[in-house]
Amino acid sequence: MLFRSCDKTLPALMMAMVRLNVPSVFLYGGAILPGRDDHGRDASILQVIEGVGSVQTGDMSQSTLQQLERSCTPTVGACAGQFTANTMAMVGEALGLSPLGSAMIPAVYSLRLALARRMGEAVMGALDRGGPLPRELVTRKSLENACAAVAATGGSTNAALHIPAIAHEAGVRFTMDDVSTVFARTPLIASLAPGGRYLARDLHHAGGVPAVLKSLLDGGVVDGTVLTLSGTTLAEELRDQPAPDGELLRG
Repeated sequence: MLFRSCDKTLPALMMAMVRLNVPSVFLYGGAILPGRDDHGRDASILQVIEGVGSVQTGDMSQSTLQQLERSCTPTVGACAGQFTANTMAMVGEALGLSPLGSAMIPAVYSLRLALARRMGEAVMGALDRGGPLPRELVTRKSLENACAAVAATGGSTNAALHIPAIAHEAGVRFTMDDVSTVFARTPLIASLAPGGRYLARDLHHAGGVPAVLKSLLDGGVVDGTVLTLSGTTLAEELRDQPAPDGELLRG
């Protein structure tokens, strides 16, 4: 069972898993919870970045920006929006290297304790069964699914570099042109920061990555025949996943 928590360390670990090709499971450390601005609204590092420009234009005072800096990161965890860390955690689920439903659980939620135990059991199950091994999970179809999950959620464009690198370790030729092809055919169905309104915590409460994949599967955008960490297919794993409601995710 392997842990990573931020940006480039996630794809690096997934590359190592595929290169070694031994029974393993990837656990993301989780995203930070948002803080609050002086109006009581959710605030993350994104609002601080935007605030720097506002100070320069005179639309925000330096003292307000400093207060925002102190309040926007109240817990441990990676950046709260769909930046590289959360994007690549979603890729881990789409590839089958992480259990479905694990990526968007915030870092400080006690649910992660049960998740860690479940992932330990998943590793032992893979050892008992002799698989599935990482290279059985990372296939052209699962790589395309991962690209679709990124595009559907407005994820980090860094994924266009990391996904082919993971594919290379699996011996699968998957180029940036292949990534671009999937991106172009995939609808944007989630309003996640920085391009949208919502954060990883909100997606977790709306059903997490399984809700995204279920919407894409129902729309014929992802392939449900790929294997998951449990040894069953993605379609089988998502069969009982309810359709998400609300503004965050619309299939």
